[in-house]
Amino acid sequence: METATGRVLLQDNGTLNNARWMQKSSKFYFTRTGSAGTELIAVDPSNMREEILAENLPKGSFNFSPDETFLLFSVEEEGPQEGPDLKRVLEPNDRLPGFRKRSLIWRYDLATGLYEQLTYGYHTTYINDVSQDSRFLLFSTTETVYTSRPHGRSSLYMLNLLTMEVDTVWEKAPYIGRTAFSPDGKQLMVLGAAEAFGGIGVNIAEDQISNSYDGQLFIYDLATKTAKPVSREFDPSVTGAAWNKYDKQIYLLAEDQDRQQIFRCDPVKGKITPLVVTEDVISSYTIADQAPVLYYYGQSASNANRLYAYDLKSNKNRLVNDLSAERLKDVRLGEVHDWDFVMEEGSTIQGRYYLPPNFNPDKKYPLIVYYYGGTSPTNRMLEARYSMHMYAALGYVVYTLNPSGTTGFGQEFSSRHVNAWGKRTADEIIYGTEKFCREHSFVDDKKIGCIGASYGGFMTQYLQTRTDLFAAAVSHAGISALSSYWGEGYWGYGYCSVANADSYPWNNPELFTEQSPLFHADKIQTPLLLLHGSADTNVPIGESIQMFAALKLLGRTVEFIQVEGENHGITAYKKRIGWQNTIFAWFDKWLKDQPAWWNDLYPERNL
Repeated sequence: METATGRVLLQDNGTLNNARWMQKSSKFYFTRTGSAGTELIAVDPSNMREEILAENLPKGSFNFSPDETFLLFSVEEEGPQEGPDLKRVLEPNDRLPGFRKRSLIWRYDLATGLYEQLTYGYHTTYINDVSQDSRFLLFSTTETVYTSRPHGRSSLYMLNLLTMEVDTVWEKAPYIGRTAFSPDGKQLMVLGAAEAFGGIGVNIAEDQISNSYDGQLFIYDLATKTAKPVSREFDPSVTGAAWNKYDKQIYLLAEDQDRQQIFRCDPVKGKITPLVVTEDVISSYTIADQAPVLYYYGQSASNANRLYAYDLKSNKNRLVNDLSAERLKDVRLGEVHDWDFVMEEGSTIQGRYYLPPNFNPDKKYPLIVYYYGGTSPTNRMLEARYSMHMYAALGYVVYTLNPSGTTGFGQEFSSRHVNAWGKRTADEIIYGTEKFCREHSFVDDKKIGCIGASYGGFMTQYLQTRTDLFAAAVSHAGISALSSYWGEGYWGYGYCSVANADSYPWNNPELFTEQSPLFHADKIQTPLLLLHGSADTNVPIGESIQMFAALKLLGRTVEFIQVEGENHGITAYKKRIGWQNTIFAWFDKWLKDQPAWWNDLYPERNL
């Protein structure tokens, strides 16, 4: 597409899905299978002429150098294996598929075809960036340290591609993620947690522990080897960043409460300002290297994705492609309204609610309450796994909120997630739901359901041990016992290094029992639906199995649906439809007194 006019120059039939721009010549490149193996093809968009740059390319993913003279490959190697029947598990991460594999970096010279290995060793080496003069390669390795938090440590190295000399930028540094060169190659843009670089980015109360899922931006000076915490006073949580070569500004993608927005950061002054975008949740963006143009796409609470061109000088948006018009043709959505409340101690809890189409304020509607899973906000996307409009379309009022612990509201707010496991969050959900019902006469306060997944599934179970407010509850992949989850799932101990930092069953047994729904199962009276993928490697299905067994022994109303072969999220289309219909039918049964759908899906059987 030509940015100035919006004219489409090429629309392929799906064969160029791996096409990327070259950085110097403004051509694009792609690979294809030719008579001599994998071919690297460059295309001039002005005349659509193709040029074969290389044939019989090696296997593996690659990056083009900025000067377009070489490719950098990440080549995967198999690690050592035992026999087929017995496996010695070397460390907790050795349970992960592919853990013993490693990727090393190779260089392919386009002029000579010379293919040479640049990195060696036991650890995978990750390509971070290449300097604009194509002279320096920034690469990193990671190492697991089980005996202290955080368990991942990063080492960063700079390889001179002319002399093959290596400089160590840092070794075994905690809380550091992605890095990239500044346009002049003198500084690094670093994404990480506030505790990186000795905690210079931390901005929380004295009695708190930082939530390391709250993303921060740092600038590191290579000459002085010092870092500057750019986003310390910036409440949104940084999820991505790009240092623009054209205007030398850094463009951030960040969770901004229940939105995800683009911000411009002046790396000299440290000032961060928002771009005036037209969508609530920006999914992705890309910046031109040689012009003041940015493209982004995103969606909002009541529309699907749209693509925009953004003029970085005038700050004006131009709609390029409206996918929403096609996707929502003949679809009628209900209204969405913001609704916040203030807790007694002064915290403002943000939320919003969705009304059914053809809403009648004189009627009484059942209510469904939804809350975050993990620590990320429930944002304003339309197309989401738990789309609020989808439930509203079935005749429910849907209320969602972002309680304490959510990222995107500032470090102090997100740090409330650590070592809490529902203590404060449950109070806010219960208080907010009760207040919402009092202030909205169209809600039937006797027909309230709640739903959550993963950590949200845990919250569903925990809430039922604290209140009889809800008439029905749904827990997908929920955690019932911290004592089993923390060490059993693939992510368990890693997630718990954040959510219950430095707390373990042996030094804080009260947290692992008192905050576990399983240890208070006798308090649950709410009809509870447990959903779980049988192959869940994050929250193992045993978390639902043991809660199901407990409630059965207690004689409580509980249903347990296993989704065979599915992991933490349900992805197979047919299974996903069945899973979604199960949730709808459960709420119909208990919130509308309409059990027919449930009975049709799951008729009673005499075993």
